[in-house]
Amino acid sequence: MEYNLKIKLIHEEAKLPFRANDGDAGLDLFSIEEKIIKSGKAELVRTGIKIELPKGTEAQVRPRSGLALKHSVTVLNSPGTIDEGYRGEIKVILINHGKEDVTIEKHMRIAQMIIAPVLQVKLEQTDNLSNTARDKNGFGSSGK
Repeated sequence: MEYNLKIKLIHEEAKLPFRANDGDAGLDLFSIEEKIIKSGKAELVRTGIKIELPKGTEAQVRPRSGLALKHSVTVLNSPGTIDEGYRGEIKVILINHGKEDVTIEKHMRIAQMIIAPVLQVKLEQTDNLSNTARDKNGFGSSGK
């Protein structure tokens, strides 16, 4: 099934997100500004776009593997969640885990955005949950 993602360019330097290859899950997001991310520090980077998501979806902002491998730069709150009702500018929190400062250039691909369905669930408080093979062992119980 195909959905429409409405995108509004709100800055003269903004570029439409795009898929580098047919079938790619992620839409590349671009910076509209040059910004230096110092070693060990995080910066908020503007994209100059706003979006209107299809009903029942969210956008997840994830790191680009090339930026992570080559520069040790990743999305700090990965994946960042953009809710269906958000209409503000998409901004990306990047962190530099490397030893050197990194310059984010204007029009550089800084992250990827995935559009995903969101289940709307009804909350039901209970005193009992069903048993599973892991219920007593919990976190880390499945081994290495």
